[in-house]
Amino acid sequence: MMTNKKRQFGSLREFYPYYLSEHQDPRCRQTHFIGTTFGLACLLFAVLTANLSFILLGLAGGYACAWFGHAVYEKNKPATFKYPFYSFLSDVLMYRDMWLNRL
Repeated sequence: MMTNKKRQFGSLREFYPYYLSEHQDPRCRQTHFIGTTFGLACLLFAVLTANLSFILLGLAGGYACAWFGHAVYEKNKPATFKYPFYSFLSDVLMYRDMWLNRL
């Protein structure tokens, strides 16, 4: 039986396997990868141009890509809504793991 109760996680190490279980479809992971790359590029551009509006653009574009992946491929709600801090950090870990071919 499914419940709407929010699970409690004591650490990022404990949360990350749950995060990966919400991103089983490789296409969803790819949309996250594209979004994170876009977000990092915008961050770099913001630093190089001293234009902080690129940070907002990077956040909006990055999350749009990720949420698209959840809506279209995973058919689930992003963990961002329940666990914003751990989800953000886990996205960085998943991005790293994708670069290192761990996923």
